[in-house]
Amino acid sequence: MKAYLDLVKNVLENGVRKENRTGTDTISNFAEFYKVDLSEGFPLLTTKKVFFRSVILELLWYLRGEDHIRWLRDENDCHIWDAWADEDGHVGPIYPVLWRRFPYLEKENVNLEGTGGAVESETWVRKEFDQVQSAIDMLKTNPNSRRIVVSTWHPGLLGEMALPPCHCFFQFYVSDGKLSCQLYQRSADVFLGVPFNIASYALLTHMVCQVTGLVPGKLHIWMTNAHVYMEHIKQAELQLSREPYDLPELWLNPDIERLEDFTLEDMELVGYESHPWIKAPLLVAKSTR
Repeated sequence: MKAYLDLVKNVLENGVRKENRTGTDTISNFAEFYKVDLSEGFPLLTTKKVFFRSVILELLWYLRGEDHIRWLRDENDCHIWDAWADEDGHVGPIYPVLWRRFPYLEKENVNLEGTGGAVESETWVRKEFDQVQSAIDMLKTNPNSRRIVVSTWHPGLLGEMALPPCHCFFQFYVSDGKLSCQLYQRSADVFLGVPFNIASYALLTHMVCQVTGLVPGKLHIWMTNAHVYMEHIKQAELQLSREPYDLPELWLNPDIERLEDFTLEDMELVGYESHPWIKAPLLVAKSTR
């Protein structure tokens, strides 16, 4: 908890006021860093209530590889992405698609029928790449690899996205049987978004550990533009005035062997105690800037 509260305090005390696409200015700081040892407890904020059910459902949705929110919204009554979806629930090729179906082009030889008969020719074929499964496979077969990276930044698709990815890529690192995760964020909403990001990537790391036989290590997050919206300053200051509780523990169903098989019922927080939820507006502008 201290690392997160120090982050909030540093942005408020040392940040500069900046305009942005939402129309609400922020207090922004450059290149903030957060780290936590996952062996010391599950890093869900205790200075305000964070709804862990939504954290789980969003992560499970990422793992489904869909370009719409219907599973979240209609089947699970989770509305955290409603503001960015169109009336049919589409959000474009954002996290789920890029995690599980990253599009790319590959050359293939094809036979073309012409007036002179069949002709063999090279052509570019669109394919999809499952980055998450690739990371799992590498962790099992080559855990010392420095290429266990999942990227959600696809410049060619930014115009099709409801919201360009804020957490752009993450990388796994294995040492002494412990799995650590480092996340890079281009844009970090410190009061509303970052607590979710911390919990989500901590949960993902625990889940990956279970399916690869590793033990949770550390979670590191680099934030290029770490900011607090002007309309969240009072809420952030209230949070800083609260004394943190001990961190909870995470329980995962030990019978699960594949990421795709996890459900909401397979995860539970043990001993989560928090201060009350702090209401704050979600500031949204549908823009790619």
